[in-house]
Amino acid sequence: MQIVSYQPEYAKAFYDLNIEWLITFFYVEPFDEEVLSKPQHYIIGKGGHIFFAVKDDSVLGTVALMPTNNVKIFELTKMAVSPEARGQKIGQQLMQQCIDFAESQNWDALMLYSNTILENAIYIYRKYGFKEIPVEPNSPYERSNIKMLLEF
Repeated sequence: MQIVSYQPEYAKAFYDLNIEWLITFFYVEPFDEEVLSKPQHYIIGKGGHIFFAVKDDSVLGTVALMPTNNVKIFELTKMAVSPEARGQKIGQQLMQQCIDFAESQNWDALMLYSNTILENAIYIYRKYGFKEIPVEPNSPYERSNIKMLLEF
């Protein structure tokens, strides 16, 4: 398996993996639909990055780093792994890629929104050093009830 950067031919996999994950665990919010259907506009074009876990020309997982209002803090978001590939630590490999990339860019921190019902994910975020911080009242995600930050 390799972790590769965004290429336009992976845009459909980015959309499909994330929509499947959202439908399985939550629901698709309008903000999700907008960002997922236009990753070039909302993420890449604004200075963000998307990574894909690829094996034998199949995309097994994806994650995005989206710019925030602070140019040195990026949001780790839109992480999804295909149902067939779950349990193979692909999410952790994508997370490590994001951390390594952020450090190589001299960013100050990575931030993420999640939900505490995703106990395994929260455990992994903490394992990688993310600390809980207050969720702002105007959070972009209705489903999020936890916000976490990893400072470098």
